[in-house]
Amino acid sequence: MSRQGFGIPALDQFLGGGLIPGTLTVIAGATGVGKTQLGLTWANQGQTADGKRGVLCDLTSRGDAQNHAEYAKSLFNWIINEYPSESTPDPESVWNLSELRGDYFHPFARAGRRVTRRDLDPEDWHAWKTDLARVLRKSVEFFYSQFVRGVKRVVVDGIEPTERFSESIQFEFFEYLYHQVLRKEDQWAARELFRERYRANEEKVAAHPYDFTKIGCLYLYTTPHVMLDDMLTLPINEGDIFSNANTIILMGRTKESGRLGRALYIPKHRGSACSDAIHPYRITDQGLVFDPV
Repeated sequence: MSRQGFGIPALDQFLGGGLIPGTLTVIAGATGVGKTQLGLTWANQGQTADGKRGVLCDLTSRGDAQNHAEYAKSLFNWIINEYPSESTPDPESVWNLSELRGDYFHPFARAGRRVTRRDLDPEDWHAWKTDLARVLRKSVEFFYSQFVRGVKRVVVDGIEPTERFSESIQFEFFEYLYHQVLRKEDQWAARELFRERYRANEEKVAAHPYDFTKIGCLYLYTTPHVMLDDMLTLPINEGDIFSNANTIILMGRTKESGRLGRALYIPKHRGSACSDAIHPYRITDQGLVFDPV
């Protein structure tokens, strides 16, 4: 079975060769443990493995800097271009195959607020839901246009911690994206994009197929827990993002002999052998570096 590796030999070895295409992987950890660097590393490796870098979907809504552009440039000399999320949806634009399409999509860039029901009064919640409906159409346009161009890796970042995933607009958005676009056959995704214009575009859709079972998704989730030991005791609840994932990678702080460090653990990797060990690593100018076993 082909794998979607990170290009980090030690980590790919821990994962039995890499991530399994067509599945969901969750990387969970507190701010500052290296999730974004690791996600960008995996996306960048698509250039070598697939001939196309992966794309980024940043769901931050409060203006928190994720440093995607800075990390991408310093680590890989990758100049990230933003997709115009505020523009009016234009489904037929996906066929301009020679046009440079932005590889960074930030749908909630202007929100400036948290994204759970309990943080908003009913009027603001309704406004959120209305804005979500607008953003979804633009999101399908972005991802479909990337997939027909050969992209096979999607990184979703900026997920805020929440006690209940059902209350999060970010998670609701991701559930739609994952089940109605990423995990749908290309013709069904095209129907979602073109809707009443599908028949007029059906011939072009057939001429530009892609295999959705080859598209991998990396979901970077920020946890309220900092220490890896605390994360290891958390239950995987039915219906949350962890139970739906094929692979889970936990990243957290460690403390040994009075010194803080970082380590990674893989509690779930269905359909593949993987290491049961806890793996210390360091964050360097070259990205994540794992200590020798």
